[in-house]
Amino acid sequence: MTVIEEFQVHRDNVRETRTQRHTCAALDNDQLLVRIDEFALTSNNVSYAVAGDMIGYWQYYPAPAPWGIVPAWGSGTVIQSAHPEIPEGVRLWGFFPMASHTVLTAGRVRQDQLTDVAEHRQPLPALYNNFRRTAAEPALLQAMESQRSLLFPLFSTAYVLFDYLQDNAWFGATQIVIGSASSKTAYGLAWLLRQSTAAPPVVGLTSPGNVTFTSALGCYDSVLTYGTEAQLNPLPSVWVDMSGNTGVTAAVHESLNTRLRASVSVGLTHWDAPARKGPLPGPRPEFFFAPAQIGKREKEWGPGVIMERATQASADIATATAEHTVIEHRHGTEALRDAWLELLDNRAPAQRGLLLSLAQP
Repeated sequence: MTVIEEFQVHRDNVRETRTQRHTCAALDNDQLLVRIDEFALTSNNVSYAVAGDMIGYWQYYPAPAPWGIVPAWGSGTVIQSAHPEIPEGVRLWGFFPMASHTVLTAGRVRQDQLTDVAEHRQPLPALYNNFRRTAAEPALLQAMESQRSLLFPLFSTAYVLFDYLQDNAWFGATQIVIGSASSKTAYGLAWLLRQSTAAPPVVGLTSPGNVTFTSALGCYDSVLTYGTEAQLNPLPSVWVDMSGNTGVTAAVHESLNTRLRASVSVGLTHWDAPARKGPLPGPRPEFFFAPAQIGKREKEWGPGVIMERATQASADIATATAEHTVIEHRHGTEALRDAWLELLDNRAPAQRGLLLSLAQP
């Protein structure tokens, strides 16, 4: 019998973690036992944990309260199957738990994709229920398996955010200011904006220690450090907050004031920053929920089109910025715990990309 090892996080104190092991039960009809070969640990995972109750991320792989399992993008292999159309050995890519194995209930099976149709997933955003059958995909994607887990979800978010800004005619802004500019989602967005002849100039805000890295990316028209927000050009602007740092957001709002056309919150990596009391000058910050823009484009462009474009854009960005990413592979729960705390404390180097595995080699 297969022993499943899970990395669990306390929902009310995300620094507290534990490892749980249990034996996999016999599979019911249409279920698959998947060995999770590797998954990426990025700033996205912190946002999933912090917004777990608000958006429902804790519900994809339920754990007994007050514990939760943080989802992560990764790849896996079907090692047992109770579905007639899915043989053992099928490779999958998708939204897995931080665990050694998981059980999926396969439905809506196609040559290139299947959907987990477990009952508890039905009220959740459908985007995260789909798993790609990678053997049916282009060779380019198969060759970029690690980058796909590590970078594509971040760059796909960047693409959908780019599309959202473009869809709203940049909110009438003549500059776009992006916080946490060294983060992968941030520079993915900046790269897309720089490629567009219609987009406004892009300003990156980052910490002093990341100025050299951020400038070397070549994605930003200019780079400023935190604490110098007053030096922002007094132009009609959009502020894109990638970290949830309320202090930086307040400084940008105070500097640009009525010139700020929109304030978009994307990430929550500064989850422990003290909350600001009182209203901010300028527009109210709005949380960007990518599935909403995806849903809009699904209706307008047809099923799957926006994610096809996001995947292609992700491959383009990953290729263009490859020299700025150092991919590391680690194994085991101790390595995962150390990396999780490093990410929570914002100590992870900007150029590093981390892939982990809990399954036995």
